[in-house]
Amino acid sequence: MPSIRIKGMRCRHCVGSVTEALAAIDGIVSVAVNLETGEAIYQESKPVAREAVAAAIARIGFETE
Repeated sequence: MPSIRIKGMRCRHCVGSVTEALAAIDGIVSVAVNLETGEAIYQESKPVAREAVAAAIARIGFETE
């Protein structure tokens, strides 16, 4: 499964925001965000551009690595 590193998450609310933002992307069917590692792992039903994932994360105020 694809993954992306996220900078700036500090709490469960952050995890929820990232989870919600990624789940809203067409083609992403499940999301698991780990606060300790700063990583989101997601499953795709069809290919999703990494840029689209990074843009969704940026829209809610976080940076990706």
